Amino acid sequence: MNCWEFKKCGREKGGVNAEQYGICPAYPNYGASCARIAGTLCSGKVQGTFARKLKDCTKCDFYNSENYDPLYKKIFQKGVYI
Repeated sequence: MNCWEFKKCGREKGGVNAEQYGICPAYPNYGASCARIAGTLCSGKVQGTFARKLKDCTKCDFYNSENYDPLYKKIFQKGVYI
């Protein structure tokens, strides 16, 4: 499952919020590792750079679900960012 399906943000291509906010930069290839992508829509607002959003992402229900890419989760926990 991708983040836009889990969160129902509507920023996927053809989604209900795509026209207003644009298509999410995580769509279509980074739906399972969206924390590393700047410009995603979280908590009703477009997020900034990776460094600014990562702390919030680690509290996200999608990030903490079994759907988030375990490789990137492991990397973030070790403090190594790719």
